Amino acid sequence: MTPDLVSNEHEHRADPPAWKEIVARYQKPAISRSVWQIVNTLIPYAVLWYLMYRSLAVSYWLTAPLAILAGGFLVRIFIIFHDCGHGSFFKSRQANNTLGFLTGVLTFTPYFHWRWDHTLHHASAGDLDRRGSGDVWTLTVHEYLEASRWKRFAYRLARHPAVLFVAAPLFLFLIKHRFPYVKATRRERDSVYWTNLAILGMATGLSWILGLKAYLLIQLTVMAVAGSAGVWLFYVQHQFEGVYWERGDQWDYATAALKGSSFYKLPKVLQWFSGNIGFHHIHHLSPRIPNYHLEKCHKAEPLFQKVKPVTLFSSFKAVTFRLWDEQRRKLVGYGHLRALRRQKRSTSASRV
Repeated sequence: MTPDLVSNEHEHRADPPAWKEIVARYQKPAISRSVWQIVNTLIPYAVLWYLMYRSLAVSYWLTAPLAILAGGFLVRIFIIFHDCGHGSFFKSRQANNTLGFLTGVLTFTPYFHWRWDHTLHHASAGDLDRRGSGDVWTLTVHEYLEASRWKRFAYRLARHPAVLFVAAPLFLFLIKHRFPYVKATRRERDSVYWTNLAILGMATGLSWILGLKAYLLIQLTVMAVAGSAGVWLFYVQHQFEGVYWERGDQWDYATAALKGSSFYKLPKVLQWFSGNIGFHHIHHLSPRIPNYHLEKCHKAEPLFQKVKPVTLFSSFKAVTFRLWDEQRRKLVGYGHLRALRRQKRSTSASRV
């Protein structure tokens, strides 16, 4: 095995000593960059809230563009929250936890509870035998064909773009995050309750200052924009052409990171708002790298540049992906099922 990526029909593997040494160079947080990221994200977000409130007196159509911009900043706030959860934004654990809780309130996400669930996602991404932790519901072709009619209906509904990118984000951030999982420990459960209390306090205070109607209109619009963008980013990061999925006994951590997580090459302005999370292959290889070091790490090492990028234009094809075909080792659409049925009927007819 060489330190480079080795290609075959199934996977790309990285020599562990090589990639571990490489990523270690970029894992150290820079306090100046972390603080500047807080300043250039939270302050504009607060200013936009003020402008949105004032614009409502004129027209909601003036508020809407501001809300879209604010949604972009809220995505960036979530990336800061995300880095805190990985312990990569500050050197201090307490600083990460404190900022993580505060940004969690702004994004309606309980910090410790999310961190626990997200850790499971990183440990199992691309493993067909460990699906269900922080990922998009994905069935194999065989599982879908063996499923009941109601399960197929639920799956099709859950994977419909209007549900997945519009309804689901609002449900996730406004409702689902308000309740802890049954398996959550005491700290994770308390994280949900304290976050809910803080959100209630924030909502009460802003409703008193701005008025209930204005607060709800602004908050829900911004959350809808940020939630849809965030879920789309997460979806494309793990549902793309050439993605890696493998059964547990064949699953490999480095391969799952480099081939099971996309290099989403976005225009610079979108890359900025998304906090470099498009370099997701590197993030999954080493979650301890701060978001502002991901691009530098990618550009400095030929090892990572061999990962094929997913462009903004090509990423829209991901909407057509529905199921994982284990035989063909690729994501396919529902049209593939019709082809299988035709093939089955043809085979049956030939036997007759």
